[in-house]
Amino acid sequence: MTQRFATDILIIGGGAAGLSTALSLAPDARVTVLCKDRAEASASQWAQGGVAAVTDPEDSIEAHGRDTITAGAGLCDEEIVHFTVSQACRAVNRLRSRGVTFDSVGNELDLTREGGHSFRRILHVADATGAAVVATLTESALDHPNIELFNDRVAIDLINLSKLGRHGNRCAGAYVLNRSTGRVEVFQARYVVLATGGASKVYLYTSNPDGSTGDGIAMAWRVGCRIANMEFIQFHPTCLYHPHAKSFLISEAVRGEGGVLTLRDGTRFMPNFDSRAELAPRDIVARAIDHEMKRLGADSVYIDISHRPKDFIEERFPTIARRCREFGYDITREAVPVVPAAHYTCGGVVVDKTGRTDIPGLYAIGEVSCTGLHGANRLASNSLLECLVFADAAAEAIRAQLDRPHTPVEAPHWDESQVTDSDEDVVIAHNWDELRRFMWDYVGIVRTNKRLQRALHRVSLLKQEVHEYYSHYRVSNDLIELRNLIDVADLIIRSALLRHESRGLHFNLDYPETLAEAKDTILFPGSVEHLDLMRPYAERR
Repeated sequence: MTQRFATDILIIGGGAAGLSTALSLAPDARVTVLCKDRAEASASQWAQGGVAAVTDPEDSIEAHGRDTITAGAGLCDEEIVHFTVSQACRAVNRLRSRGVTFDSVGNELDLTREGGHSFRRILHVADATGAAVVATLTESALDHPNIELFNDRVAIDLINLSKLGRHGNRCAGAYVLNRSTGRVEVFQARYVVLATGGASKVYLYTSNPDGSTGDGIAMAWRVGCRIANMEFIQFHPTCLYHPHAKSFLISEAVRGEGGVLTLRDGTRFMPNFDSRAELAPRDIVARAIDHEMKRLGADSVYIDISHRPKDFIEERFPTIARRCREFGYDITREAVPVVPAAHYTCGGVVVDKTGRTDIPGLYAIGEVSCTGLHGANRLASNSLLECLVFADAAAEAIRAQLDRPHTPVEAPHWDESQVTDSDEDVVIAHNWDELRRFMWDYVGIVRTNKRLQRALHRVSLLKQEVHEYYSHYRVSNDLIELRNLIDVADLIIRSALLRHESRGLHFNLDYPETLAEAKDTILFPGSVEHLDLMRPYAERR
């Protein structure tokens, strides 16, 4: 018998977005949070930089908005940008009231600067801001009587009543795999919030944790939501290059504090590509590194901050310094090898200013969503900010509906009567590896139509194979994630093929120019074969 759980609000994802939403709603409703592993394993936990907010009198909300729009290469929704940056101080103050202590010098916040920002406006906790934020939010959630956290749960699919033949097109929960028992459970809820993060694990090299497999994007697509701007995958320019480092970032803040990028012989190259040099937005820096590595046949480039005082480096970047020492590098004395790695999904599930999706009862917050804030390229440290601001906005929207009459509808049990245990798990491992390799080779930092068509052909074959596998065998964590990654890869490739220009994070050698009019790429369920799916952002709501 399928085990069932019922709650007012089901939040899928236990990072900054999910936990912030839970804490905002908990005074008024019962909240259930599903964590794939633990909250400490979320992508938010790995965020080194900080939270972008205007707290310096010399800075301004207008300047923060302008920097965001410039980085977004003309594709940002200006209304959403203004809304988000104007709410930044409120979001930061809420974090501080919950116990997050940002670094300060005397009585003043210690602000740092990152690429694309015209002022020092990044609030941070050394070089482990995400860890500090998630730890504080997790502790608060665990202490709240109205919040229940479930670890080791991976969502399989959302429950849409209309697709089950029930009355009303509404999201009513999710089917969820308990990774500890291997059993599928039903979580039913009045409202569902996707806070599952991004999809960078679709690439061979990524800065993200293993759980960043695009689960929320894929589930929302399958349940009938529009998906926008999936071609804009941000590659972080500086991931530590070492065979055993596994996804360790050298924070953008290292460049913000004077770190320079060099070739093996110590020659700087960023001034040749942009007047802002190392402080150019990430898309420019990543393409420059990719160009130099291909030009020289090099495995990496180097980042060097050893010209700064040793005490400053160790105090400002304790986590990076310690981790680099573990791999034999002393950042206070030498340059460190780095390479670009898939880092952030700028597109996602289409939502409005409150995080509401196309499906009644379903919200999406954080990296899983496409709010219009990031456009064609995310400005550094706007990601945690987006999580916090839209968590509050979604909570307010849901809270306003809690008094409405609600008649629970019981979803069907998970049917495993027609499937068996798999004895061919090697198929999953092989397809997982193939997918991530061809995405890196064909849909990476620099693209061509021919590479994209090759990728589309391969992902189509994988979809058929995995669909057949999914139909015959019991679900497992690896199968669920592979199924989601294939759906996300398909969305990325199709979106990239539809964009006949180069803009922001999407650079196609066959269309190197940027068009005069900026349009979003919007994919509609059931219409992915259509070729004219790019529309002005304002028309998509």
